[in-house]
Amino acid sequence: MHVILLERIAKLGQMGDVVSVKQGFARNFLLPQGKALRATDANKSHFEAQKAQLEANNLETKKEADAIAAKLDGQQFIVIRSASDAGSLYGSVTTRDAADAATTAGFTVDKKQIALDTPIKELGMHDMTVVLHPEVQCIIQVNVARSPEEAELQASGKSIQDLAAEAEAEAEFEIAELFDDMGAAAAEEFGDDNEAAPVAEEVSEDEVKA
Repeated sequence: MHVILLERIAKLGQMGDVVSVKQGFARNFLLPQGKALRATDANKSHFEAQKAQLEANNLETKKEADAIAAKLDGQQFIVIRSASDAGSLYGSVTTRDAADAATTAGFTVDKKQIALDTPIKELGMHDMTVVLHPEVQCIIQVNVARSPEEAELQASGKSIQDLAAEAEAEAEFEIAELFDDMGAAAAEEFGDDNEAAPVAEEVSEDEVKA
């Protein structure tokens, strides 16, 4: 099916381009969302008549998107989830979760604006692309952690593997200290038991006879 694009569509073309697309893509996405028109003679004439207004509207919305992108780009949002010690989530983090976290932080972001190929299923820092306009995108980070404290550590650059290694090292250190304390206590106890008993005073032969 041939359609006239009413805005820039990634990997398809610019506004005004006549492109060939699959019927399902056109009927389920492009046409109902007002992103394209069937490439009929009547629609071509209609587009040419409206082209100047469409370009003006596009420029205005692009400026608005640029302003939002300047504030949103590089922002980090925390999503708290339960996970195993290895960092695997009990569930997943989706575009809805990211949009909700951004909205809670004061940004207006719709889940449909966030590009994510597959749901997030691991703890850590994850980049997501936010499409604010056909020509404007920005990157946000989603900090998926089990607690605000863990999120803070991850934000400082430590991975879940680093945190696990630190926890293991700390546990080993505590165990070693415990054994040292036990060894010291045992040595002290045995030392007390092995103290020599007081030596009896020597008795002279004359004192015995007496």
